[in-house]
Amino acid sequence: MADFLQVSTATETREQAVELARSVVTGRLAAGAQIIGPVVSAFWHEGEFGTGEEWQLLLKSRADGYAALEAHLLKHHPWKNPEVSAVPLATGSDAYLRWIATTAGPVS
Repeated sequence: MADFLQVSTATETREQAVELARSVVTGRLAAGAQIIGPVVSAFWHEGEFGTGEEWQLLLKSRADGYAALEAHLLKHHPWKNPEVSAVPLATGSDAYLRWIATTAGPVS
C-alpha cells in the first residue's frame, strides 16, 4: 500500500470547497488542498441523469490518516452521499513526500 494518497471530493459551490479545504488542512488531516472549478459533471442520481457545475477538491494526505480524513469529509460535507475517493501517489519528489509526511498528521 502506498504511504501517500490524493483524496478527492466535490462540492456545489466554491465557498463550500474552500471551507472543507480549510477544515481538513487546519485539522492536519491533509497537508494541502487544491480547489479546481468550476468543472462540469455528468452523473446518475436517484435514478435520474443529470449534469451540473461542481468544485473539485484534491487533498494530499498520508494513507494512515485516510479513515479520519474520510470521516471528517462525510461529517462536514453538505451532500448526503458525496464522492470521497482516493488514489495512491505511486511516487513523488523526496522533498514533496516528506512535506506530506510531516504536515499531515499530529504535530510533534
